[in-house]
Amino acid sequence: MKKFAPFVFVFTFLFIGCESKIDKSFIGVSYTQDLAIEDGFDGRLLLMFSKKLKPEPRFQINDGKNTGIIVGVDVENWKPGEIIKFNSNLLAYPINQLKDLPNGDYYVQAFLHKYETFKMATGFELKLPMDQGEGQKWNISPENLYSNPQKVNIQKNNFVEIKLNNEIPKIEPIEDSNYIKHIKIQSKLLSEFWGRPMFLQANVLLPKGFKKTGSKRYPLMVFHGHFPNTFRGFRNKPPDAPKKDSIFNERFGITGYKFIQENEAYNFYKQWISKSFPRFMVIEIQHQNPYYDDSYAVNSANLGPYGDAITYELIPYIENMFDGIGEGWGRFLYGGSTGGWEALAAQVFYPKEYNGCFAACPDPIDFRAFTIVDLYKDKNAYYDEGEFMRNLRPGIRDGIGRIKAYLKDINRREYVLGSNGRSGDQWDIWQAVYSPVGENGYPKPIWDKLSGEIDKEVANYWKENYDLRYIMERDWSEIGKDLKGKINIYCGDMDNYYLNNAVVLTEKFLEKTSNPYYNGEVDYGNGAEHCWNGDQENPNHISRLRYNTMYLNKIKKRLKLTAPKDNKLINWD
Repeated sequence: MKKFAPFVFVFTFLFIGCESKIDKSFIGVSYTQDLAIEDGFDGRLLLMFSKKLKPEPRFQINDGKNTGIIVGVDVENWKPGEIIKFNSNLLAYPINQLKDLPNGDYYVQAFLHKYETFKMATGFELKLPMDQGEGQKWNISPENLYSNPQKVNIQKNNFVEIKLNNEIPKIEPIEDSNYIKHIKIQSKLLSEFWGRPMFLQANVLLPKGFKKTGSKRYPLMVFHGHFPNTFRGFRNKPPDAPKKDSIFNERFGITGYKFIQENEAYNFYKQWISKSFPRFMVIEIQHQNPYYDDSYAVNSANLGPYGDAITYELIPYIENMFDGIGEGWGRFLYGGSTGGWEALAAQVFYPKEYNGCFAACPDPIDFRAFTIVDLYKDKNAYYDEGEFMRNLRPGIRDGIGRIKAYLKDINRREYVLGSNGRSGDQWDIWQAVYSPVGENGYPKPIWDKLSGEIDKEVANYWKENYDLRYIMERDWSEIGKDLKGKINIYCGDMDNYYLNNAVVLTEKFLEKTSNPYYNGEVDYGNGAEHCWNGDQENPNHISRLRYNTMYLNKIKKRLKLTAPKDNKLINWD
C-alpha cells in the first residue's frame, strides 16, 4: 500500500517471479493452556511476517513502504488445543495473498485481538473489541494475546505451529496531581445504547488557585483530539531531556524534539501559574469505544449518542464539580485533525452550547472532498476513471506532494486488521460514525473495501447527517444566528491527507453567508503540512504544542462581546 508508484511494478514482478513453497496449511496457531477461558475466545487472529526482529512484527504494520506483512481470520469460541490453520489463499497486506509470500527467512508473530459480545439497543448482537484503557490500539491493548516472534524459513518448513503464550498486562490508572484531575462517569445514554455500562472520562486541568466556592467563574476549553491517557503538554519542572540529541524526528526533520516538547510543556506551566494569566479549565475527553480511540463527539447510529452524552452529561458534571460557568457563553472548542472536525461538529450540532470553535486541519468537512474523493460524483473511491485510463487515488503525500500511500492500500490494511469495519483505524471509524446500521448490525460500508465501489445510498445518508458544510448551508437560516462569530478554521495547503480541499469548499460557502454573515476566520499555512493550526510565525513542530494558549486573544475578544456584566471571570479584562 505504501509504495511509491515505481515500486508497485517492481514488487508485482518479484512476487510472480518467486515460486513460493506455501501449501494450504503452512502455519497453524494455537494458545497455551494457562491463557484459556471457559467459553473460548472470540476475536481477530492476526499473523505477521517481517524481515526484522525489532521492533516486534506487531509494531511493523503500517502505511509506509517498510511495512511488514499481515493476514487475519475471525475466530469464535476458540478453545485451547484447537489449531487455527492459515490458508494460503487468504487475502494479505501488502501482498495479495499469503501464497505470494516469497521464499526466505521471516520473523513470524501471531496475535489475537479479543472481541466481546454487545447486545445493542439496535437489536443486534455484535462482537467487538472493548477498549481496555489504551485508546483502542490493537497491538498494545491489555488482555490481548500474542506469541514470541519465531524465525521461519518459507522454503524449508513444511508446517509450523505458533503458540500464543503472552497476555498484555492491564494498565494502571494515572494518579491525580494538584492541577490535573481524572474524571470518570457512567453515561446513562451510552449504557442504554450499548447494553452494558459505558463510561466517559476526562482529563481536567484546573486553574491556579482553584478552590471550590460555588461561584460559576471558570470558562471551559474543550481540547478535542485522539485518546489522551492524561492531560498532555503540562509539566511542572524543567526538561529532563538533553537540549541536543542525535534522535532524528522524520516528520519535522529535526533532532532534540523531546527537549522541545518538555520545554514547551514547562513554559505552559509557568504561564498557567503566572499572576496575570486568564483563569480557565481545560478538558481532554476520553471517549474511546469499540470502533476507535474516540467517538467523533457526535450522535451516531453505530456508536450511539456520544454528542449528547458529552454535551449534556460529562461537561455539566465537570462544570458543577469545578465551578465552571455552566452556560454556552463560557465554553470554547479547539483541536486538530480528528479534534478539528470534532470542534467544528460540536459547534454546528450544538450551536448554543458553545461560544466558538477553532478547528485546525479538520478531517473532511465537505464530502465533495472526502480527502481526494467526491462521494457524490465519483463511482469509485480508489480509482479516478476515464474511458481508457484508470489512475490510483493517493491517500497520503509528503510536504512537497510526493505520494506515500494509496487509498486502496490503506483500506486493504484495515480490511485485513478487522472485518465488518472493526480495524479500529481511520477509514473504518469514519464509516462507523457516519453510516447507517447495516443488515448485519455493523456499519453499512460507504464503499466496497476491496474494489472501492461507492454506495450512493450510504453517501447520501452521510451527506444529510455529517457533511458539515452541507448541513450549515442547508440549515443556515435556522442556525446561522447562533454560529455568527464562532467558526474559525485553519489548514495547511499541503496537508498530508488533502484535508485542505474540503476547507476551501467550506470557505466558499462561509464567505457567501448572509443574514448573518458568518464573521469568523479561515486561514491557510502556505506549504504547511498536517496539522497546521493557524500560527503564521512558528513552525508546526512548535505551534502544535501550543493549542491551549494559541487562541486566547480571540477567545478574550469573544468573551468581551458575549459575557454578561456579572461574569465573575478572573484575569480576562
